[in-house]
Amino acid sequence: MTRVFSVVVLKKMAKSATTRKESLLASVTRRWQEHGLGWRKVATVAAAVVAMGLGYHVMFGQNGLTAYEQKRQEARALNRQLQSLQRENELLKNHVDRLQSDPNAIEHQAREELHYTRPGEVIYTMPDAPGKPAKTP
Repeated sequence: MTRVFSVVVLKKMAKSATTRKESLLASVTRRWQEHGLGWRKVATVAAAVVAMGLGYHVMFGQNGLTAYEQKRQEARALNRQLQSLQRENELLKNHVDRLQSDPNAIEHQAREELHYTRPGEVIYTMPDAPGKPAKTP
């Protein structure tokens, strides 16, 4: 008996909710008609609002066009940096190869960095120009 009662109550509640929805819809429709608004005008305005929101999201959203352009510029800068580092790496490899195989390169490096001399040579060190800090070997 209780089950039958609850089913009847639920049906009445559902019917009253449907009636409330219909009355609310009828009320809104009546107000739109009073102000000269039809379904088409309301739908057009709603579609325009949705289109504007979508356009804004496409331009300025998390993965929008502005973020895409920023990422492209960042990728270009990183590619330039990568190419520069690859050139520098190649130069350093060539320098290492020369130092490992060419005795003249080894001698040049030792003379320049360590101030080595051959027997009978003299190194003269000139003072730096005024205003410049002195280099320490």
